[in-house]
Amino acid sequence: MILNPRSIRFRLTAWYALILSAALCLLSVLIWVLMQQRMLDDIHRGLEETATNFERYVHHEIDEVPNVDLLLEIGDFSHALPSTSYLNFTPLHGGTPFRHPATTVSRHPHYESLTRTITIEGQPWKLEIGESREEVHHTLELLRTLLLSLVPLAIVFSCFGGLWMSRRALRPVDEITAAARAIGIENLASRLPSPGTGDELDRLVNVWNATLARLELAVGSLSRFAADASHELRTPVAIIRTNAELALHRERDADVYRDALREIASVSERMTQLVEDLLFLARRDARGEGMALARVDLREVLESTAQELRPLAVTKGLRIRLKPSPGDASVAGNVAALRRLFLALLDNAVKYSAAGTEVTASVEKQDGKIVARIADQGIGIAPEDLPHIFERFYRANESRTGEGHGLGLSLAQSIADAHHATIRVTSEPGRGSVFQVSFDSRP
Repeated sequence: MILNPRSIRFRLTAWYALILSAALCLLSVLIWVLMQQRMLDDIHRGLEETATNFERYVHHEIDEVPNVDLLLEIGDFSHALPSTSYLNFTPLHGGTPFRHPATTVSRHPHYESLTRTITIEGQPWKLEIGESREEVHHTLELLRTLLLSLVPLAIVFSCFGGLWMSRRALRPVDEITAAARAIGIENLASRLPSPGTGDELDRLVNVWNATLARLELAVGSLSRFAADASHELRTPVAIIRTNAELALHRERDADVYRDALREIASVSERMTQLVEDLLFLARRDARGEGMALARVDLREVLESTAQELRPLAVTKGLRIRLKPSPGDASVAGNVAALRRLFLALLDNAVKYSAAGTEVTASVEKQDGKIVARIADQGIGIAPEDLPHIFERFYRANESRTGEGHGLGLSLAQSIADAHHATIRVTSEPGRGSVFQVSFDSRP
């Protein structure tokens, strides 16, 4: 099997082999040096012990036996020495020296030696004893041969073991990769297999599965958004085409043409508003278009928006009433976007209120925040619909179906998010709804 030099498996094996080789080489050198030092230290301790015993023996013999033949006694002591040792005992002020064996190997490079001066009956003697290093040399050579033979074998076997371990350790990665490649836009519901080991790979798989879940949700929302948008655009386009075809089918009076054009213009206006709303939401989703914010008097924006919707309210037999709002009501906002937000909320209140009722609007301070409050006395919202009213193209029960496209509250929520504001809704079916938009009053 040929490994890719850029693969993690190859790099793991290479680093493992390199580190292991360096560690084994360093360990081998340390073993050899420590073994050599230990064996030489043992020889030196033996020589020290032999020299001490020799000195004690000589003094004992002189003290115990008068007129003792010193060289003869030293000879007896020397015969007990190992065959690999030598001993030289020489008087420093003249006299007969003693050597064992007779042909000395003093100061031979393969011997470790020890020199000591001993005083016997007032006369100084030089003692030199030595021990052959041949056994040490032989042992170290054998150790070096073993290390030079076994260390490369250990490295080779370790490399194969490291390769096997890396393959086994990275097998879940290959399985995850294969599973990820099989997931496409058509099967986003699939998930990567979790090892369940609680390690880094398991955490990575969980993160990827969570990402896939969010992607599935986003793609699903996008698909529903596109389908709903297509559905909403299909009707006005069909109306425009039908009116145009009927007008062109045969000669008609000028009034008929004007009615057809008036209907086309009305439907086109609604379609234009729908397209603008879709584009605004798309830009907000893409986060590609910022919103310039400045200090804005929220009360003035709400009053001007309410004034704009009063004619529509009058035609439905409603009244829009603004409550007085004392104190400063300035926030960081975008005037055009805030007008669109209040327009969506007020239009929603007017659309679902009964004739003879009123819609109230106010701006007040609550707990350090500036809250815009819009309340109606309309049909209200069912509890099961409340969690979904800000979803795009969402329509509640038939009693709340009007001429809108189901984008107004989505636009309001998007604008509120851009201003770091929150929208809270309370509603009771048959009694009306209250929308509260809370803004941060800080600059």
